[in-house]
Amino acid sequence: MLDHATIEAIADELVEAGRSRTPVPLLTARYPDMTVEDSYAVQQLWRRRNEEAGRKLVGRKIGLTSKAMQAATGITEPDYGAIFDDMVLETGCSVEWDKYTHPRVEVELAFVLKDGLKGPGCTIFDVLNATDYVVPALEILDSRIEMEGRTIVDTISDNAAMGAMVVGGRPVKPDAVDLRWVSAILYKNQTVEETGVAAGVLDHPAAGVHWLANKIAAHGDSLLAGDIILAGSFTRPLWVHKGDTVHADYGPLGAVTCHFH
Repeated sequence: MLDHATIEAIADELVEAGRSRTPVPLLTARYPDMTVEDSYAVQQLWRRRNEEAGRKLVGRKIGLTSKAMQAATGITEPDYGAIFDDMVLETGCSVEWDKYTHPRVEVELAFVLKDGLKGPGCTIFDVLNATDYVVPALEILDSRIEMEGRTIVDTISDNAAMGAMVVGGRPVKPDAVDLRWVSAILYKNQTVEETGVAAGVLDHPAAGVHWLANKIAAHGDSLLAGDIILAGSFTRPLWVHKGDTVHADYGPLGAVTCHFH
């Protein structure tokens, strides 16, 4: 376990990396004894620094929930991060590519809660009862830590690589469709790059949400009414560059699109 001074130094380093768009060296290379609990402590302090700077917490993201994402990263357990108000964008937006480091895009579903969720013991049924709407979303991944050789400890410390999210399409009630069978076709510049089905996320996209509620309970935290929860990607991350347009077609649930300039 790292001491508080070290955790504080890492969190401040990551805050500065977000400002400068200059990734820091791998934490695991510098702190080989760093644990998952240490990395969540770093993330919590990083989140507090951002809230003190005026950013408002509006939800959470869950990452590494699908086999596709685990295979792409070599990491085999889910993680989570914070979503701030300035991270939530609307479909059709133009995104400044230089604002992010190594931006990539993923296809997800977002759950908007009408009631809070608190673990331990939170179930998938609790999640569905507490959900107001489910809506298509793209996640834009950012990296404040070097990419090559990252472990779960690096990723968690880096706010689970959360950069921003783009919300669009048709919001639906959680019982209006079979969420396991929600599918998407991901295009970059009119070319199909990825396809996926939401069941790839822990067999049901709501499963990640109850995992999250139970996980953060250990830190004395809970999900609140009004929170938006990104439930995890069911495609591999798609690299994007300046000038790229990304379009995700969710069939009956509509589409989400954004352009990187």
